Amino acid sequence: MQQEMDSHRSRLVGGVDPSNPTPLYHQLFTLLRDRIFDGAYEEDEKLPSEQQLVDLFGVSRITAKRALDELAADGLVYRARARGTRVAAQTRTRPVNASVHGLFENVMSLGETTRVRHLEFAETGAPSDVAKTMGLALGTSVQRAVRIRTTPDGPMAHVTSYVPADIGRLYTQQELTAKPLIILLEAKGVIATEARQTINAISAEPTIATHLGVEPGAPLLALNRVVKDSDGRVIEFITALYRPDRYAYRMQLSRSVDDGASLWQATDTLNSI
Repeated sequence: MQQEMDSHRSRLVGGVDPSNPTPLYHQLFTLLRDRIFDGAYEEDEKLPSEQQLVDLFGVSRITAKRALDELAADGLVYRARARGTRVAAQTRTRPVNASVHGLFENVMSLGETTRVRHLEFAETGAPSDVAKTMGLALGTSVQRAVRIRTTPDGPMAHVTSYVPADIGRLYTQQELTAKPLIILLEAKGVIATEARQTINAISAEPTIATHLGVEPGAPLLALNRVVKDSDGRVIEFITALYRPDRYAYRMQLSRSVDDGASLWQATDTLNSI
């Protein structure tokens, strides 16, 4: 038992800091997650038990349990009776592509290589910024869904989407969990013909930081997409906040000649790292 504790102690250098404003459970979760990612704990290897974490870091049993629960929620570990908490399979990087110009194909790719955990799914009144973007009156009923998209490495994106309420009633939360929104809308007969995306950098708010496993104030890649149908109606307004260590913006330029003029054309892609 002592040898096992010494082994854990040698791999979990850094510990937790009670003076740090970040909750202790999240500090512990981050430490364990990072040790999984860097290979200190291999696939199917047993992590410290709740009591061992209590003894190693001087935290409460509740704090230790919540840290392990967060790892399990992100698919990084699994629990087995009499075997403890163990590292799940495929916790290393797996490529994910999302081309801006190949929207449907690449959103489908995201759906196949990531999983979704819902935080919210309900009708609500459109706040001012959403109403303005969607061309609606303030307070018009819309469906709001908030979810975390996760790769085998852990949480990748915090996604918030708004659709008109009549469209939102066409599908269930379970269906949205199984398919990316734009693909689901297509299946329900709501056809997208135009999409506009903008990308910028923002700082992570504390709540979002917790869900994405980063420190408050950490930089995030923010993608805003507005999708319209053939009548010009906004059928989807989505904001996705990505961890930049798991998602990156890349641009490939190709040169062509049109009527004697030399033109550069861009193919924009978003890729996991």
